[in-house]
Amino acid sequence: MYHVRFRDPAGAVRQGEWTDDGVAFAGTEYDLSEVDVLAPVEPSKIVCIGRNYADHAAEHGADVPDRPMLFLKGPNTVASHGDVITLPAGKDRLEWEAELGVVIGEQCRDVDESEAMDVVAGYTQVNDLSNRDDQREEQNWIRGKAFDGAAPIGPVVADPEHVADDAAIRLRANGETKQDGTLDQMVFGVEELIAEITTYLTLEPGDVIATGTPEGVGPLSDGDRVEVDVEGIPTLEHEVRIP
Repeated sequence: MYHVRFRDPAGAVRQGEWTDDGVAFAGTEYDLSEVDVLAPVEPSKIVCIGRNYADHAAEHGADVPDRPMLFLKGPNTVASHGDVITLPAGKDRLEWEAELGVVIGEQCRDVDESEAMDVVAGYTQVNDLSNRDDQREEQNWIRGKAFDGAAPIGPVVADPEHVADDAAIRLRANGETKQDGTLDQMVFGVEELIAEITTYLTLEPGDVIATGTPEGVGPLSDGDRVEVDVEGIPTLEHEVRIP
């Protein structure tokens, strides 16, 4: 099942099902043109993983870390499917990063790797939008990674069985494929990431782990249309505006 959060024509926010024909709630089916698709969750935090694909680390001239590299994005970064996202002005390098998002289903701490999938509600997609100008100048990456709208998420939460361990992960900019990898290229897998993260902090229902990006990150331009496509999940689409 694909779980979708949307605003119906009357303005009410609903939790429904994404179908081949639109979205369904309480026996009523809406065409996508009739509703506003919202981010499928409202996370208290997004825990992001850096350099979790060896080829991406190499394209930045960096080593693969010995343990997962963690950083945070706050609720202010969440954007939805179909949004036009305004990026920071006056920057030379604003980039896309397609990522699998792991959605947490229950409050959890100190989760053993063998039990990690028990706390997973499903999978979504994240575009970890990045401001490289400032990322290179700071250690905590607030300006580089946590600006408003820096984490488009969605359009759905897919039940885990929809996404294979070796599913393709791709990003297209204006219809041209820019990233093309597979989830089994991750250095640290989903279970290992959950165990490591919950050693240090509590995850809440709706929190998202953005699991890292394959090689092929590149610069965004004003008006670009971006598609993030993890095999087994409906495509996440958004546009960007650069003042």
